[in-house]
Amino acid sequence: MSSHPLRIVVIGGSAAGPKAAAKARRMDEFAEITLIQREPDLSMASCGFPYYVGGTFDDRNLLICTPAGIVRDPNFFQKAKRINALVETEAVAINRAEQTVTYRHLPTGDQQTIAYDRLVIATGAKPLRPPVPGIALKGITTLHSLADADFLRAVRDDKKAAKAVVVGGGLIGFEVCEALRLAGIHTTVIEKTRRILPFLDPDLSKLVENHIRANGPDIIVGNGVAEFLGEDGRLIGVKLDNGTELPCEVAVVSVGVRPNVSLAEAAGIVLGETGGIAVNDYMQTSDPLIYAVGDCVECTSLITGAKLRAPYGDIANLQGRVAGQNVIEEGSARFPGITKTGICKIFDYTVGFTGLSAQRARELGYDIETATIAGLDIPGYMGGKLLISKLVADRKSGRVLGFQCIGPGDASKRVATVAMALRGQLTVTDLVNADLPYAPPYSLALDHVIVAAQVLENKLMGRMQGLSAREVKQRVDQGADCFILDTRGPTEFEELRLGIGEALIPLGALRARLNELPQDKDKEIILYCKISLRGYEGAAILQAYGWRNVKVMEGGIMAWPYPREK
Repeated sequence: MSSHPLRIVVIGGSAAGPKAAAKARRMDEFAEITLIQREPDLSMASCGFPYYVGGTFDDRNLLICTPAGIVRDPNFFQKAKRINALVETEAVAINRAEQTVTYRHLPTGDQQTIAYDRLVIATGAKPLRPPVPGIALKGITTLHSLADADFLRAVRDDKKAAKAVVVGGGLIGFEVCEALRLAGIHTTVIEKTRRILPFLDPDLSKLVENHIRANGPDIIVGNGVAEFLGEDGRLIGVKLDNGTELPCEVAVVSVGVRPNVSLAEAAGIVLGETGGIAVNDYMQTSDPLIYAVGDCVECTSLITGAKLRAPYGDIANLQGRVAGQNVIEEGSARFPGITKTGICKIFDYTVGFTGLSAQRARELGYDIETATIAGLDIPGYMGGKLLISKLVADRKSGRVLGFQCIGPGDASKRVATVAMALRGQLTVTDLVNADLPYAPPYSLALDHVIVAAQVLENKLMGRMQGLSAREVKQRVDQGADCFILDTRGPTEFEELRLGIGEALIPLGALRARLNELPQDKDKEIILYCKISLRGYEGAAILQAYGWRNVKVMEGGIMAWPYPREK
């Protein structure tokens, strides 16, 4: 038995590292715990950076303090947790044979070595900086560190920048875009691929794009940055792949991150197929005395079993807790994997997702069925707001595979519900009868998720054939021989309509006006209304009267992302 207290060293002080250190302390009051952090700050709420930049709050310390308002500095870690936190200190080498870590104090250059019985690597990720000419110009930044947030906050407060460019149309890119736009800076987002937010299917992605444009920013897709243009060492614009030049004083590069694994790799620790550190369910690396957590590791998908990376703050904290427990009681906690769930706020829209998109599921070889719906989050008389969502399931088993939910309504609760359904490997039928909390301030009697499941079950059972707005638009553009029927009322039609050659027959008049429909019972008829509830009811009527090729445009006008007549 060891004669000294357990020596635990944690490398990395952002999210996963401090969580592991704090959990280890709660498990063992007498362990010697040292936390090594390269940055000057500890336990930063990096997901809050865009909101600090955008002026949601002004006190920078809120990003590094406890819920009680105490700044998490080395003094706090020493007094409250008896953890020796070394800031502005870089771990430069791991000697696995001798069980030591060599570190350097960056301001002085002093180098020392510390011994460990258990080691936790939480070195995070590095932002990708593409090798584009001019990338080193002043005015170009990422939003990865607190120093980056300080720079962009100064841009906001100094009001010296009129135009900005955000490179990358992902979650962080649009959070930064909103922050800059709210500061009165004209912002353009450049996305090299054909659409923004690639975790969404194209129909929902386009709706979000429309919403962003309506709030002021420009979006350019299918075009990359060929060069950053400078003058006297400062950014003055960007040149795109197609030759277009955009003037700007600030550019934020947000094209993703890569795991920071150089320290682990140099120590001979095995990396996984995704480039992150390979770990087991206990967060152990190939060396059983060394654990790894956070953005530097690869995870396992609970849906497909495949390896993937998930650089999210909540995942980092979950993994840190598991490792912190296991360094004290080996094998007592597990982290089996993720469903890859995310959410963000973009102006008045929430954009949430969990699991596989329809596109990704098909790429992986799944035979899927989907349902897209639109509706309010709570009753209209309670001030309900619109949600548009898409549920994805395996056609044969009915197992839920993924969910996307966007709109000004409460998408968070719906995404969380389906995330747990994915974790429990539930089927569409399980969701159809889910016992969820209901009261008018919080939900409709049939929650949005339950309605999505019911629509998808109808499709799986052959009771309904659906088309996405995109599929209907393709038919219109190609001049397909189909009959498009709007089942709303005349007043609604005058106020808002698609103008795609549709006929108007209100649902209440449909049975009396069947003679106005194509009498060829095999001709394709596509019905819709505002959210396509009346479209679905109309389709059921037509099927009862013998029409055999009846389809519903899912989500109705609210899910139509293309130009309208009115």
